[in-house]
Amino acid sequence: MPTSSRRILLARRCLLTAVLASVAGCRSPQSDAYLLEQMKQMGDELNASRQQAADLQAQMDSLRTVVAKQDTLLTRLAGMAGLPR
Repeated sequence: MPTSSRRILLARRCLLTAVLASVAGCRSPQSDAYLLEQMKQMGDELNASRQQAADLQAQMDSLRTVVAKQDTLLTRLAGMAGLPR
């Protein structure tokens, strides 16, 4: 008889372990939804940052063009006035 009580005890332990493992593996759908929303917001912010960086690059390129035109104009005016460069 002692072997059957050991088997029952072992079976109970295995069952308890399986129940605890399954409960520990369950996740809350609410926390999953919150995590998903946070990930979506992070993606949106990252895309906004990329767009802002692209806009700043376009502004820099535009300013370089303006400065180059002004430099050319000043060089021509200095040449017409007979001033050394």
